[in-house]
Amino acid sequence: MQFQQLTYFVAVAEARHFTRAAEEVHVSQPSLSQQIRALEKELGAELFSRARGNITLTDAGEALLPLARRILADADTARHEVLELAQLRRGRVRLGATPSLCTGLLPDVLRAFHDQHPGIQLMIEEGGSHDLVRELARGALDLALIVLPLPAPAPALTTVELLHEDLVVVSSAAAPAPRSPLRIADLEGEPMVMFRHGYDLRDLTLSACRAAGFEPYFTVEGGEMDAVLGFVRAGLGVAVVPRMVAARAGRDLLVTPLARPGLHRTIALAHRSDVAPPRAARVLQDVLLSGHTASASSRL
Repeated sequence: MQFQQLTYFVAVAEARHFTRAAEEVHVSQPSLSQQIRALEKELGAELFSRARGNITLTDAGEALLPLARRILADADTARHEVLELAQLRRGRVRLGATPSLCTGLLPDVLRAFHDQHPGIQLMIEEGGSHDLVRELARGALDLALIVLPLPAPAPALTTVELLHEDLVVVSSAAAPAPRSPLRIADLEGEPMVMFRHGYDLRDLTLSACRAAGFEPYFTVEGGEMDAVLGFVRAGLGVAVVPRMVAARAGRDLLVTPLARPGLHRTIALAHRSDVAPPRAARVLQDVLLSGHTASASSRL
């Protein structure tokens, strides 16, 4: 089994068309078809059903596809690792993070990392923790900043707790200021702006409201972080957001702490347990950990 064959297989699986797949991988269609047939012969199973020109994956093809993607992703990571110079003058880091962390935590950290290693390309993917864990598992990310606990166990990941963060309530500066500190129960009947499905903050807020005995009232739901803050500024409702995000939100938003015990979340840095992150990713990991330690020390 060759990497080239797996590359052609994944291309056909995604395009569902041999000619288009050949164009994407810059090879002639007969050469691509020949390599696919050689792969099928080696595996002893057909990977595609070719009935009447309609290309679909067989059961064997469906089983091979996630494995092939992971093998190719790991090979790509290895290639970049080997190509990195000893002084880290070039390379890349593929970092996943939840949208709130992209807004609150990452700008300063990435600025510090870029100042030290301007030749390292930073590739950032935003997503919910569940999606980021899946991307880590298939080799599409080197590191991910996720929210613990995860909805399902992830034994193939190594996680290091980075920080514990308070959640606060933000409201429009043009609206009457809410009582401070605010209890979760005070949000009953209060117009709220809610994140889209898949956001960790959505699940955490819903769980807290239901634990307090009520279903929250949403005026707007389904937004990303920037959209939610914009809706709050417009006076459409309040929202529960991380303190770091609120600190960067500007003077046109009021920030109200929650009464004890409040709401909190745990941020962790995760990577695959079976593959060491590339060197550039390990350096970024050190920057994240040391930056958190320094920031924690300054608060003491």
